[in-house]
Amino acid sequence: MNKEWSELNKTMQTQIRKNDTYEAGIDTLFELRNRLMKILTVFYSELNREEFNAIPFLNADGYHSKTIAYSIWHIFRIEDIVAHILINEDEQVFCTGGYQERINSPIITTGNELEKQQIADFSMQLNLKELYSYIFEVKASTERILKSLSYDKMKKKVSKERKEYLKSLNVVSNHENAIWLIDYWCNKDIRGLIQMPFSRHWIMHIEASLRIRNKIHL
Repeated sequence: MNKEWSELNKTMQTQIRKNDTYEAGIDTLFELRNRLMKILTVFYSELNREEFNAIPFLNADGYHSKTIAYSIWHIFRIEDIVAHILINEDEQVFCTGGYQERINSPIITTGNELEKQQIADFSMQLNLKELYSYIFEVKASTERILKSLSYDKMKKKVSKERKEYLKSLNVVSNHENAIWLIDYWCNKDIRGLIQMPFSRHWIMHIEASLRIRNKIHL
């Protein structure tokens, strides 16, 4: 893991565990996310459309076996679902912004169910400009939610009713590669969700995307 990102992530995790450093921890999280978002912005300006669809590690195990376009979709669909359905209990940006049609996506899910060539084919269908509009809007909305959360809310867990509601929306596929996500998220408290979908998950997929970018440009 990138040392700078890893240190920010560790600092944030320590800070949000204590009431007197909690707000500083949220600021550290935002700093980490801003640095990571800069990488995605560089991708948009430097890579051509075909490079967003490229899958140079097709048969590998790991996050780098995807495409950059897929990875971006995946990071922010998960964040949108977790932030709005599970934490804030309101509407996803994906829905309020009409983004399925705008992005031209054949799916509304996180994409975990897609494999190998399916990922490449999916990536080719996406309207990249609208995908980037989506990710900036999701990032901003998540950070508004996080800024409004008090330290006392960190131990709050997802209710059984909310878990069932999440299932009913079909935003997580029933495929074995995806369905586990529901239990994974719903067994965490809000602090745990901050420590994965909103931070470490970004790092893992963006590092993998950098590996893809570097392989393409060899």
